[in-house]
Amino acid sequence: MLQFKDAINTASALPALFLLAFVASVFWAQSVQAEKVAQPNILFLFSDDQRPDTIGALGNPVIQTPNLDRLVKQGTSFTRATCAYPLCFPSRTEILTGCTGFRNKVFLSNRDADLSLPTLPAVLNKAGYQSYWVGKWHMAGRPMSRGFTESLGLFASGRRPKEPQFDSKGRIVTGYVGWMFQTDDRKLMPERGVGLTPNISQVFAESAIELLKRKSDKPFFLYVNFTAPHDPLLMPPKWNNVYDWRKMKVPENFLPRHPFDHGNFNGRDEKLLPWPRTKDDIKKELATYYAVISHMDEQIGKILDVLDKTGQTNNTIVVYASDHGLALGSHGLMGKQNMYEHTINVPLIFRGSGIPEGKISNAQCYLRDLFPTFCDFANTAKPKSLQSRSLLPILQNQTNEIYPFIVGYYRHAQRMIRTDRWKLIQYPEAKKTQLFDLKNDPYELNNLSQKPEHALTKQALDHQLTNWLREHQDPLQK
Repeated sequence: MLQFKDAINTASALPALFLLAFVASVFWAQSVQAEKVAQPNILFLFSDDQRPDTIGALGNPVIQTPNLDRLVKQGTSFTRATCAYPLCFPSRTEILTGCTGFRNKVFLSNRDADLSLPTLPAVLNKAGYQSYWVGKWHMAGRPMSRGFTESLGLFASGRRPKEPQFDSKGRIVTGYVGWMFQTDDRKLMPERGVGLTPNISQVFAESAIELLKRKSDKPFFLYVNFTAPHDPLLMPPKWNNVYDWRKMKVPENFLPRHPFDHGNFNGRDEKLLPWPRTKDDIKKELATYYAVISHMDEQIGKILDVLDKTGQTNNTIVVYASDHGLALGSHGLMGKQNMYEHTINVPLIFRGSGIPEGKISNAQCYLRDLFPTFCDFANTAKPKSLQSRSLLPILQNQTNEIYPFIVGYYRHAQRMIRTDRWKLIQYPEAKKTQLFDLKNDPYELNNLSQKPEHALTKQALDHQLTNWLREHQDPLQK
């Protein structure tokens, strides 16, 4: 790059009339180059078990999410972002590694995770970032063994309590049993509560705010993992009477019972409510679920306010997402172990300098695509191990599509392919197949798999799915 004295020497051979213009052009080029290599802070806010239809500004007229609405209005939202493997541990591991569950080895067992793969925080650290972890840890290893430079407000599995705990409905708690705040080297802090507590989102936000207020000459990557709105659902402070369950509406695709065992009928999630599901039970569940989300939204607002007050907003990319959705009565299910839209779709919002405001994108993408996208934000090279693509071309209005179709999987029980219009779900264990026309049947209520007029569509989707699964070494294709 030319320096000022080089520019003067070069320009001396030019007519004096062009001297000023030439020097100015050199400094302009230097300015553009400096802007190109600038590294913004990255604030990644992540929820747990949040349906994609639970943000006010994205079409929910009931729920109160003013701070998520703020991000939607100030940024770009993806309405077809996808969790490929709808379960906490594998979904989060796909983000951390940028790889499918087949490559990172968590497809069938959490204990088999490949710890040798490059991780997102480790790559960002090499690019000059400080990587901070806050909140729920549900992956192999520990934050600092997976590349984070520091954890604060770390929440992970700890020690089971001697007495049972109960949720807001008086049911025995089966989720987050014995989880505690702790240090990265596993020093437990039971005095801060055991299991989920009604104000736990506030504790995570306070830890994030403490890190945001630190002075550093390095950009930060701050990954904040809320447990909301995962069960057990506990009514947060001051939200008790905000959502009247009697006025809540059950999902459009509510069913008392799923028509067949989809591969998790005996799972913990499906035992949260008895079969058949009743509308009153689902309404009561939704009222607390909405309150927990609204309380988390309130804490997110505090984090965003600190960015403003510390003058970091203009140099910070804010990303909001969830690990997967949830059924909550849709299709007669309660949990996330399914391939329906309410579960595989997740909220995904980007806000920051250069990101279009108020844009809604229907481009299909995966959560694991965040890894290469963050690398592009940081202006650093991407590891060769990645099985994901950057979303930057969408954010920069260079294209409207990243993938022609996406694929989902859950253990040996489910496989799925979705195009812009069609979705095919295979259930190898149940020996069932579903075909949905999402354009005309967005709630997935009319299974077309046995209709002769759709046989060619089904065959084509099956062929695409099989080829993709073989290419990505699905054990069922061996």
